[in-house]
Amino acid sequence: LKEKPALLIARVRGLHLWEKHVELDGEIIPGSLFDFALYFYHNLQTRLNKGTGVYYYLPKLQSYQEAAWWDKVFRFTEQKFAQPIGTIRCTVLIETLPAVFQMHEILHALKDHIVALNCGRWDYIFSYIKTLKNHADRVLPDRQVVTMSQPFLSAYSRLLIKTCHTRGALAMGGMAAFIPAKDPAQNEAILAKVTADKQLEAYNGHDGTWVAHPGLAATANAVFNTVLGDAPNQLQVLREQDAPITAADLLAPSQGERTEAGMRTNIRVALQYIAAWISGKGCVPIYGLMEDAATAEISRTSIWQWIKHGKSLSNGQLITKELFAQMLTEEAAVVRAEVGDSTWQEQSFDKATDLLLSITTADELVEFLTLPAYELLV
Repeated sequence: LKEKPALLIARVRGLHLWEKHVELDGEIIPGSLFDFALYFYHNLQTRLNKGTGVYYYLPKLQSYQEAAWWDKVFRFTEQKFAQPIGTIRCTVLIETLPAVFQMHEILHALKDHIVALNCGRWDYIFSYIKTLKNHADRVLPDRQVVTMSQPFLSAYSRLLIKTCHTRGALAMGGMAAFIPAKDPAQNEAILAKVTADKQLEAYNGHDGTWVAHPGLAATANAVFNTVLGDAPNQLQVLREQDAPITAADLLAPSQGERTEAGMRTNIRVALQYIAAWISGKGCVPIYGLMEDAATAEISRTSIWQWIKHGKSLSNGQLITKELFAQMLTEEAAVVRAEVGDSTWQEQSFDKATDLLLSITTADELVEFLTLPAYELLV
């Protein structure tokens, strides 16, 4: 390893998830507390010996009250282990629509422990769908065209930077989900897309960013090194000249088509991800992208919302439960041919197919696909 290697940051589970394998007084415990406690206990002494602290990545927060709860957890733990306040540090993901309206409050609630807010763009898109599910004029197009250039996402990124830098916190950019390709021409195109994405973030004022694959790190670093030079961050970028970002900006509708190809891709991605998830894999390379729960959530909730509001595809087909069920059968056959019969059986694709059909055609939106999927884990 290098003399100063990157430190691991533990991402705990969201507050909606449980750890069913561990009980306290006969009740299962929150997965987030299990993850937090285990990581802290096994890393504290090693980190203290190296002169650093214990660092966390907090997902799924929706309000400052949840941030204040985490602050109490951190303080209790620091006092329990006789450590100074601030030994524990965290970066909070702003990946839910409600949270973007409370960023100042979240920073204040965690003021002795927080170092950054992070744009969790994929989960944020999912949260936009989920929060505005009953609004027919806020239905999103194909997920492939919901990029950071869409008004609601651009406003979100710029407001996060302005809020963080006003308060002296760092502003992390979003995840580049691409995976390097073996074909030189394809790889060149991928690197060009990653470069453009990271240039937008860096010139907006983000202090750093994420990539899904280490093969993209050099590309992202090159972009940020060009913009930052020798500076460690862009805290001086306060975006003071920006017009005020309003609620209307953060809720702005998106332009773009709903296509048959997009719907079929959504189905194949969600199906393959669910099958991988219930087989124990959290991130899965699918069609050149590193897919995680967020992108699978976008895929299935988009279709659910299209069905709910009676939207049509660009070819004129009305999107119904029956059309989805038909496409799911057809695309499941495509996926089975792609992965092979042995993988289909090993990864419980039949269970994944049934689950995807159930949650996408449900009358009420299933809040997280991981909740019913967790029940399928042994």
